[in-house]
Amino acid sequence: MSRIVTVGAAQMGPIQREHSRADAVKRLIALLEQGARHGCDLVVFPELALTTFFPRWFVDDISEADHWYEREMPSRETQPLFDAARKLGLGFSLGYAEYTKDGHRFNTQILVERDGSIVGRYHKVHIPGHEHHEPDRPFQHAERYYFEPGPEGFGVWKAFGGRVGMMICNDRRWPESYRVMGLKGVELILCGYNTPIHYVPDPSQDILQGFHNALVMQSGAYQNGTWVVGVAKGGVEEGVDSLGQSAIIAPSGQIVAQAFTSGDELLVARCDLDWCLKYKETLFDFERYRRPEVYGPITAQRGVVLDD
Repeated sequence: MSRIVTVGAAQMGPIQREHSRADAVKRLIALLEQGARHGCDLVVFPELALTTFFPRWFVDDISEADHWYEREMPSRETQPLFDAARKLGLGFSLGYAEYTKDGHRFNTQILVERDGSIVGRYHKVHIPGHEHHEPDRPFQHAERYYFEPGPEGFGVWKAFGGRVGMMICNDRRWPESYRVMGLKGVELILCGYNTPIHYVPDPSQDILQGFHNALVMQSGAYQNGTWVVGVAKGGVEEGVDSLGQSAIIAPSGQIVAQAFTSGDELLVARCDLDWCLKYKETLFDFERYRRPEVYGPITAQRGVVLDD
């Protein structure tokens, strides 16, 4: 018997600096309602879905940015999203900036079941960008100033009838992200992202942003026999043109749904979690074929070490 989870990938257009959380939540609820009309069990939202992508600005005193972070979830402003989801009988995954009670700042994604309970919380592991002000840039990418790397690694949670994992944006570029979850039997990976089309350190990569985005998620899905749902913010946000190109990818590595706009758009796919077994029990039967005894450098070293 197949295990079908109908997933909605809820791409968002720009959230500008002047837009309030209430504005963002209204848009999220509208996308949830679309998901309900399409029979979704789960709707996935992008990274930092409640605010503009604020790491594009640098402030000398980080406390001046405190208003971008969530100190509780749900909060007064986000409770309507939880209420709407519970009323509609939908689960969702949401990315946002989190300021914890003990003073940690994380780029966070949560997984919420259909009854409104938070069943999983993930903190972004691979933090890109820079830590210091770089005034010569056309825009900052100061994620390493605003967020610390998540210490827990990559979790997998039992939810929606399967095994669900999460990652955020730059995590999708690293094969270890998928493999750690793959070794935990993941069947559905949810990934929110914000990707500027212009890559300041090497503009020659700009034209390849869409190719690289699809490449890493398709290969991660195939090599680990898992569904991958990549959900973006797109369009021009505060003068920065973002990629969009949200997609739902099957365990075969095939894209089964993809966004064709740069605005609010819902993609829907019926994800058969049993399809994962076609790869987990054949080409990528880890128990039979993996050779961890020769993979030591992957976890034993950080940078490149040249052989003599």
